[in-house]
Amino acid sequence: MHTMRDTAALAQEILAHHAATFAGFAPEPVPTPTRQDQAYLAALQACSALGFIAHDAECLAQAWQARTERTGRQEPALWPDGPEDFGLQPVPRAQAFAACPQNLGLYAVLPDAGWVGRMARAGVPTVQLRFKSDDAAAIEREVRAAVQAVQGTGALLFINDHWRVAIAAGAYGIHLGQEDLDALDAQALQVLRGSGLRLGVSTHGYAEMVRADAVGPSYVAMGAVFPTTLKRMATAPQGVGRLGVYARLLRHYPQVAIGGIGAEQFAQVLATGVGSIAVVRALVNAPHPEDTAAQLMKRMQAPVPGNS
Repeated sequence: MHTMRDTAALAQEILAHHAATFAGFAPEPVPTPTRQDQAYLAALQACSALGFIAHDAECLAQAWQARTERTGRQEPALWPDGPEDFGLQPVPRAQAFAACPQNLGLYAVLPDAGWVGRMARAGVPTVQLRFKSDDAAAIEREVRAAVQAVQGTGALLFINDHWRVAIAAGAYGIHLGQEDLDALDAQALQVLRGSGLRLGVSTHGYAEMVRADAVGPSYVAMGAVFPTTLKRMATAPQGVGRLGVYARLLRHYPQVAIGGIGAEQFAQVLATGVGSIAVVRALVNAPHPEDTAAQLMKRMQAPVPGNS
């Protein structure tokens, strides 16, 4: 039987080992425990103190307990990153979308088909059409124009949200947020998987990564890494420390880092092991977008310190 002091001491030990990695987050309230195992309780306290929101702290605490049971050791110094401890699908996955390249390189998120064509012709390897409209005819026109615009360029085109139109137009893939994923019923998911389209999914923490893994997407996007003015985010910027542990957990997936990433941050983001960086404002607001794209692609190729 463990005592409260043992649990508190273990929580303090976890904190001492990992506070520097996750610095900069205010502590979160400890959620109501769902079990009474020591490793779980200690991790729940520690992860909340490190600033992980309730459903992510719960997810981490469950993984910490699973690893303790699997290995027979506490190991407060080792942050959990075993896919099996988070209940992720074993590889090869039973549920999986068509594969895409492990490294998607520079990933340009663009507002219309004109921009998609322009960046594809500039040699950007991965482009996404994020076209916002309530007009179904306009959406269809834009998606078809974007598919046409990348013909012969070698660029991989993902369509944000409008998956039925993307299937009909023959796009390479689609990108969905968590809410869009939750809105899909089993039949829609089957249609989507059967279409052969690649699927990218946005995530903002552990619980959402576990949720995304259940459908076996082609890649996982993780963010927002830094503050972004582009859209109101429900979660705080994740920072490079968190991005690093997310990348380790999802090492069997192609990964895209997104959110407020400028040229000067490419090196530290790439050092986490992600194979792609998504940019929005860095290209669309640039005085010379083609030149900027060339510079950013060069930064994607730069050797990462510490990686051979």
